[in-house]
Amino acid sequence: MSTPVLEIRDLKKTYKRGWNAKPVHALKGVSFQIEPGTITGFLGANGAGKTTTIKCLFGLSLPDSGTIKYFGQEGLTNEAKAKIGFLPERPYFYEYLTGREFLRFYGKLSWKDTTSELEKRISQLLDRVGLAHAGDRPLRSYSKGMLQRIGIAQALIHKPEFIILDEPQTGLDPDGRHEVREIIKETAQQGTAVFFSSHLLPDAEQLCKNLVILKQGTLVYSGSTQNLLGQVEKGFRLVSAKSDVLTTQDYASPAELQIAIDQIRKVGGEIREVRALRLTLEEAFAQIGFDKKEARP
Repeated sequence: MSTPVLEIRDLKKTYKRGWNAKPVHALKGVSFQIEPGTITGFLGANGAGKTTTIKCLFGLSLPDSGTIKYFGQEGLTNEAKAKIGFLPERPYFYEYLTGREFLRFYGKLSWKDTTSELEKRISQLLDRVGLAHAGDRPLRSYSKGMLQRIGIAQALIHKPEFIILDEPQTGLDPDGRHEVREIIKETAQQGTAVFFSSHLLPDAEQLCKNLVILKQGTLVYSGSTQNLLGQVEKGFRLVSAKSDVLTTQDYASPAELQIAIDQIRKVGGEIREVRALRLTLEEAFAQIGFDKKEARP
């Protein structure tokens, strides 16, 4: 079994705002792990603890207790940093730099090969994120979607094994969201594990093999997307036919479905199709996060 690129165990963090303020328990014993080469979505409403978790991952906030391991080793070591790429939710761009100069600046901070190899890498990334035509334009002329793509390119400049993206699709139009989705998919296909936080559940449903969901600092789900959507049943759809007339009907439970099938057969009808109705991620998220106390994988 492969070593997780990230493993968090019993992470706790409490904030206290002011001398007499009641402590805020931002993280209440959160545990999950990220496997190599997978896309994992990090979901939760505002205030769920996602930002606090990401801050703890990079040492920007110190947890009260718990462990964080990268590639099997505890702590954010220099060796681990060399394998990790990061795009924050609100990145700062030096707008007077061109896209190529921007990537060169960050590349020189982490690149270990020759300068000529770095220049090749920059050209490859500009092409990969669809910005080859804009590489020599200043960043001040870039659209929001272009800035997100150049931001992802800088996170990938040193060929990381693990990349963390904080709300990479926020504020993008449908075309921009599609472009970023494709970059994320291609990145994972090339073997890099991707961990990204998002409020855009339809995009997470399309992209993510696994999900980590927080509610008010508590882990409510960690596991595969398919298992989550399958464990909360929506019902069943039955398509039947009689005298070449098709009828489609939905049923809430297996018992109701079986009764309907028996009745159709009694009157000489034909069963054409029976299938389970799958919840969307938005529906499942609402049920496990709010309508139910808790759901575990």
